[in-house]
Amino acid sequence: MPIDDTDFADETQALSGQSGEQQLPFHRTHRGQITMISAAILALGVTVGGYLLGDGLRRSREADRAVTVRGVAEKEVTADLATWTIAYSATAPDLASAQSSVDRNSQDIRDFFGGLGFAPDALQPTGVNVSISTDNGLTRFTVRQRMALRTTDIRRAQDAVRRQFDLVRRGVLLEEGSGMAYTYTKLNAIKPPMIAEATRDARRSAEQFAKDSGTGVGGIKSATQGYFEVTARDGDSGGGWGVSDTPFKKVRVVTTIEFYLR
Repeated sequence: MPIDDTDFADETQALSGQSGEQQLPFHRTHRGQITMISAAILALGVTVGGYLLGDGLRRSREADRAVTVRGVAEKEVTADLATWTIAYSATAPDLASAQSSVDRNSQDIRDFFGGLGFAPDALQPTGVNVSISTDNGLTRFTVRQRMALRTTDIRRAQDAVRRQFDLVRRGVLLEEGSGMAYTYTKLNAIKPPMIAEATRDARRSAEQFAKDSGTGVGGIKSATQGYFEVTARDGDSGGGWGVSDTPFKKVRVVTTIEFYLR
């Protein structure tokens, strides 16, 4: 049977048209899926980024929360070293007489401390000075001598101070500055426990602050140690003729500590 070319062309066109209608929805669906996935990824990235940014800001604010307090530690100690610089002088019309008087005074001082039980080497001369003055045409020579007592026998040193006027009765003219001084030499041994106590005192203050503000105390952010101060326990001090220092001391340290709050 002969085939009509017109019918064949129409059938081919119809098939081609049907094929085109099937491919168009596939491309549109593919592009839509890609768009939806991209949007989802973008939204997820924005969400995660926002969370991380907010968490970072929160952590940053928490890191900046701190309180600065001071801690104090005090300890009473007894000096373990006594030093007494004794200054005395004698004046005469000639140098030999002035020197002779000073020599007698030096012997009186040695006898005084020897009588109290001090070893001879506990007392040592530390200096001598000679000055010349003229008054109404008369020349006068003044010899000044210094001797130093150094001992770790604190009780014996206190006894010497109580009896120092015996030297005056013997004719020894004590000059200003002839006073006993007491020193505590073991400061390094008590520094670590005192710093620890000052730190505990500072933490107690920080914990009270945190309790009042409804927070907690974390670790130490920064710390500054103050100077160790050694003073007379009862506030008295030495210096000057006839005035003595005290062997009873008070050691004090103040620390400044910054604690994190949580």
